[in-house]
Amino acid sequence: MSGQATQLQRLEIMVESGLGRVRLDDYLFARFGSLSRMYLRDLVRTNQVQVNGDYPNIGTKLRANDFIEIAVDMSRGTSMQPEDIPLSIIYEDSYIVVVDKPTGMLVHPTHRDKNGTLLNALTFYLNKANIINGEHQKPRIRPGLVHRLDRETSGLMVIAKSVDVHRRLGRELIKKRVEKRYVALVDGLIKDDDGTIELPIGRYAEKKLWDIKEDGKVSVTRYRVIDRFTNTTLVELEPVTGRTNQLRIHCASVGHPIVGDVQRGGAPYSRLCLHACKLGFLHPQSNSRVEFVSSIPESFFNR
Repeated sequence: MSGQATQLQRLEIMVESGLGRVRLDDYLFARFGSLSRMYLRDLVRTNQVQVNGDYPNIGTKLRANDFIEIAVDMSRGTSMQPEDIPLSIIYEDSYIVVVDKPTGMLVHPTHRDKNGTLLNALTFYLNKANIINGEHQKPRIRPGLVHRLDRETSGLMVIAKSVDVHRRLGRELIKKRVEKRYVALVDGLIKDDDGTIELPIGRYAEKKLWDIKEDGKVSVTRYRVIDRFTNTTLVELEPVTGRTNQLRIHCASVGHPIVGDVQRGGAPYSRLCLHACKLGFLHPQSNSRVEFVSSIPESFFNR
């Protein structure tokens, strides 16, 4: 039987103290930051992992000083490699980091763009103090995306530092307990000071485009006018639902496309004038509400 030869390495790991009772799959996922969770789970299922000489389950709880032996193919790593890219850190503690993403930066690598993304930058930033002589002294922190922003959208994002925190924040997002506000500069003068846009959004497969669609999903955006200029309006947007490209689609659908959103009729500009300006949620450790704000970018008005 022919096939591509694997490059298995046999590694021995002693579980460090101070982690509490952590699941084996979570520990491996944190330790091998460039490998997918599916691949690591397959290693456990196919008896490529031993804990204290026994073959464990993926949910086995580890203790300090447990001895792990693993046969792993590191060439199966993803493209989320660390890169020393400047970041605007708004807040950080042992559980989360809040960043102000610049316009033009992808959030995560794709098959076309494997470098220069927010995750590449965070993988470096969160682990730089942990590397001595090129080796990780503790399990590698793998940044967990709780939500996303388009490449051209700037603003606030919260990133989890562990799988457990990622799960907790993900649940808050699903339950719609994460408050998000955006500021946008749109073409034209909006008449009403505030209002709600409620139009269904769906995907047109043949065009590979998301837009207003009769049989699409219910989509709701609230808006409030902040200021009016000669031929543009500065508005605050609240996405009550979270559909793909919702804010861009809804603004364009009522005749006020976002400046820079040329695809949907917006005036050509050096950037998309959409910025995530406010983010509020329950902190995953203290369970108290935290709130972060980011100023309107000056680049909105450098016309």
